[in-house]
Amino acid sequence: MNRIGFLLLVATGAGVLAFAAAGCGGGGGGGGGGVTALSAASCGAIRYEGEGKPDVLIASDLPLQGANRSLTTEMADAVEFILKQHGWKAGDKKVGFQSCDDSTAQAGSWDSAKCSSNARSYANNESVVGIVGTFNSGCAKLEIPVANRAPNGPLAYVSPANTYPGLTISGPGTESGEPDNYYPTNVRNYARVVWNDQFQGAADAQFAQTLGLKKVYVLTDKETYGNGIATLFVTYAKKLGIATLPGRPEAWDKKASSYDAVASKIKSSGADSVFLGGIVCNNGGKLVKDLRAALGTGVTIFGPDGWTPISATIDGAGQASEGMYITQPGIPSDQLKGAGKKFVADFTAQIGHAPDPYTNYAAQAADVLLGAIADANGDRSQVASKLFNRDVKNGILGDFTIDENGDTTLGTVSVWQIKNQQPEFVKLITPELSFVKG
Repeated sequence: MNRIGFLLLVATGAGVLAFAAAGCGGGGGGGGGGVTALSAASCGAIRYEGEGKPDVLIASDLPLQGANRSLTTEMADAVEFILKQHGWKAGDKKVGFQSCDDSTAQAGSWDSAKCSSNARSYANNESVVGIVGTFNSGCAKLEIPVANRAPNGPLAYVSPANTYPGLTISGPGTESGEPDNYYPTNVRNYARVVWNDQFQGAADAQFAQTLGLKKVYVLTDKETYGNGIATLFVTYAKKLGIATLPGRPEAWDKKASSYDAVASKIKSSGADSVFLGGIVCNNGGKLVKDLRAALGTGVTIFGPDGWTPISATIDGAGQASEGMYITQPGIPSDQLKGAGKKFVADFTAQIGHAPDPYTNYAAQAADVLLGAIADANGDRSQVASKLFNRDVKNGILGDFTIDENGDTTLGTVSVWQIKNQQPEFVKLITPELSFVKG
């Protein structure tokens, strides 16, 4: 039964009319096993195609406006796809889903007030037993503590995209007090299926070495993710004897109308390359255009997964993006095996093109969350505890474990280059743990 058909069916009975309203994003909830919908101010209608009414809800929390929109809407659809594969159930519990937006049109990306508001909404809605999110690490810093103090125990989060290390561990690239300051109850409720930026920073530095780069100018957008990955790149580059300029990563202003002054400084420095620690949403297209215009094609421009989807970088920077290298987590979709290969084939048939690698992570995050809900028998207060020390066999991303901190044991990075205005796979890099942690 399709979603529209379901909503029409439930609307035919007066006893379930309240649920039909909730399914369209209203604030009410049906009794007798019904759920209370999250607000239409941030979330779409309840998606559910199972029998009867859902017992519980999960939600995705992603920025659905701005440069990442094509990717994040695809990721939300992948969560629904996984729910369909599970028959809209986790164990014996029937599960409905809402896709929620943590961005604003004005910001064109995640918005701090929206993230905080969403987190309060999830925490205070007892129908919600878990969240697939967030996408941006800065948003996660705001949402995790709110969810950690939720009534009836910390609310479970599984992120498909946060890579900032300080959300789960201390050490290189983190700030004082992290990660404990995100868990005021001293109970962990957050895990991720994507590696943290200690691996990406190491991989980016190792790739710079393979390119023979000697002097890299490092920029940051000043956000949590950007500062973290820029600092980590500098740390690992120095281990490999690669010089980084200036003394500390230099910030670019996302509201600037021109980056000619920044480009002039880079040119005067004699740098042979520029590392862009930040996200494409922060005026990244204009930044790349101005850098390329001033520096020419002889200076390498490269950046981490903040520049994905790569199509957003191409759209924003146009021909100036040509030759740019971009890294992102995991392996290309066409190299996945087992359950991953099947997911890619089935989901491709639905959407008409191969999914972005981050879409595979969203699907895996949803699968992990549903497994935890099943293990907790739908008890919201117990779901988070079921995320940790969790072994995943033949998952969409392969075999891996989510450790006691909520981090994955996966650490492979893929490198892409923009050629003829299309992303082209270059190579895989899996940094040795001794290099990352040493």
